[in-house]
Order: sequence, then C-alpha cells, then structure tokens
Amino acid sequence: MKKIAVIGTGYVGLVSGTCFADSGNQVTCCDIDQLKINELTKGIMPIYEPGLKELVHKNVRKGTLKFSANISQEIKDAEVILIAVGTPMTSSGKADLTYVKQVAQSIGENLNGYKVIVTKSTVPVGTGKFIESVIREYDNGKHPFDVVSNPEFLREGTAIKDTMNMERAVIGATSEKAFQMIAEIHQPFTANIVKASLETAEIIKYAANAFLATKISFINDIANICERVGADVTKVSAGIGLDSRIGNKFLQAGVGFGGSCFPKDTAALLHISEDCGYDFKLIKAVIETNEGQRVQLVKKLLLALGSLQGKTISVLGLAFKPDTDDIRSSPALDIIPYLTEQGAIVKAYDPIAIVEAKKQIGYQCTYSEDIYETITASDACM
Repeated sequence: MKKIAVIGTGYVGLVSGTCFADSGNQVTCCDIDQLKINELTKGIMPIYEPGLKELVHKNVRKGTLKFSANISQEIKDAEVILIAVGTPMTSSGKADLTYVKQVAQSIGENLNGYKVIVTKSTVPVGTGKFIESVIREYDNGKHPFDVVSNPEFLREGTAIKDTMNMERAVIGATSEKAFQMIAEIHQPFTANIVKASLETAEIIKYAANAFLATKISFINDIANICERVGADVTKVSAGIGLDSRIGNKFLQAGVGFGGSCFPKDTAALLHISEDCGYDFKLIKAVIETNEGQRVQLVKKLLLALGSLQGKTISVLGLAFKPDTDDIRSSPALDIIPYLTEQGAIVKAYDPIAIVEAKKQIGYQCTYSEDIYETITASDACM
C-alpha cells in the first residue's frame, strides 16, 4: 500500500486516483478549487463517466479515498505524488505547462523527504526534466526525489475499465527505486509494464494518439474517395480491418475526431517535431483532413437542401463521442453556429452533454434528451 496524492481532479486525476484507491492504496485527490472538493466530498461528480460515481462512493466508505484542497499538507504526507492537471493547447498549438509548473513549484516548496513525482498529464518531451529543475529550484536541493513519466491511456466513456484492465503501463523513471514503486501500484491492473526513459515515455503517449488520429483521417479520406467513385466505405473498412496488420479499430468514417486528446496531442506533436527541426508532413495532413471533414458534412447538407434559410436541422450528438459530457473540440461546436449563421433553425440532441454544451453554444439552438422529439418535423438530421 502506498500513500498517494493526486493533484488535479479532472478525468485523468479522478479516475486514476479512484482506481488506485480501489486496489488498496491510500489516496487523496487534491484540487485548488475548494468548491469542486466540497462537491466531491458530498459525492457530486464534476464529470460524467460510467461507473465513476459508484466507485468513488465505495472507496470513500472504505476510507481509502478522500478529497482535499490543502495541497501543501497532502504533498508532505504522500509517498507518491501524481501530477494530473490540464495541459491545454495554446493558440499556437503548443501544450500549455502553466499548471504543471505551478504544481512542481508547490512540490518543491513542501518537499520534506524522498518522494516519487509522477506525471500523468500528457506533456511534451522534456517536461520531466523541466519538472525536476523546478522542484530543485524551490527545494534548494535539500531533499531527494525522483521524477517519473507515467502517461495514461484511458478513453472517456470506458475510463474505469481502461484503468482497471490496462493493456500496458508505461513507466519512464529516473531511478530503479522509482520504477519499482510505480510498477508495484500498477501490478493489480496489468502485467505488461514498459520500462523506459523519461523522454521515451513522454513521446509514447503522443505517438499512440497521433497514430490513432492518423487511422481516423485515413479512413475519412478513403470515404471521400468512395463517395466519388460509388464504393461503400463501410465495406472497405470491414475488408481492410480484417487484416491483422491493420486491425478494425478507429476505422469508422465520420465527421472526424474531437475531444480532449487527439486534436491537442496531434498539434503538440507537430510542434515537438518543428522544435527539433523535423518536417512532420504526415501529421500535418492528418490535422488538415480532420479539420476539412466537418466542412464535408456541411457541403453534403447544402447539396441536399440548397439554401438553409428557414430549414429545421437536427444535430444528433453534442459531445465528441458517446457516454461522456465532454464537448471539447466536438464537431457540434463548429457546425451549429455555422447552421444558425445560414438562417437554419437548429434542434440538438444529446442524452448527457446538454449542460456543458449550453456553456459553449448558448441558446443558438433548442436542446432535447429525446431523439424522436429532436428529429420530428426536421428537414435534415446531422
């Protein structure tokens, strides 16, 4: 059993912390947002994730999971500190490490003995060394510590399952002692543990997401060709997916990828390549295809209806994927404002994400959790 402090209570922090608590560790999930901590203490979840609320309640009752806004004290009490704060995309596409730096500073100011500092957030190559330098600066070299890169591979909507049944755990450590400590807390979840350097572990996450994004953009380009030559992309996808070298996952043609990871991580990987002087043409094309796919959908609508003025359009799906309320980079965020600008009357359906969507889209459309109510009397559905 390890005493673990998880700093950041978003998808990664809350899910990871809860699962580590469920496997027998003593976990405190921390956040600077006192209101968020108060709600978590009352059992109110800040995100929608199937099974999360029940697992949180179970481990709070067991006494293995608690919540705190007193980050300084939790740093002092912990053996292992997980950094799980946001690394949002800046306007240039780079990852913003502001929150990571703030946490590293807090750790340095409150270090009181040997601890393992683990980066769960998706961060650019070199961040582990950067965290180490910030901690040393604020600790003045008084205490020993190790930094570990341990990227997560959970998917929103199946995050509990993905954590409890990991396909692999990637651990980039600066010492054998740190590697063994982090490997130990992952043993209940997987036997496939990849040992790597800090830099290697950091780029594995970006490489994995960029490859999956590439598969999505590839099949969308194939879909656009299929429509022009009279072929069926669903059959093409099934046919190539049966090849064991390719596999059938992430080969469903559609409106393109969104969410908190793929858009951000492909852009960040592009910047990493530019910073080291490499022209990553393939990832540029992946991003370009994805951005254009939303335009393709709108073009289809215009081809079918002509003018959108006064037409009633149903948009089915506000989140970027099912079983989540996450609307980050969702196609709906781009498509709904365009439709209303063209004079369309928009009705939007989503069973989970309406509250979050209203914060971004506002009242440019009407909302419903009933799909049939949404499509009734519509000229088209998207």
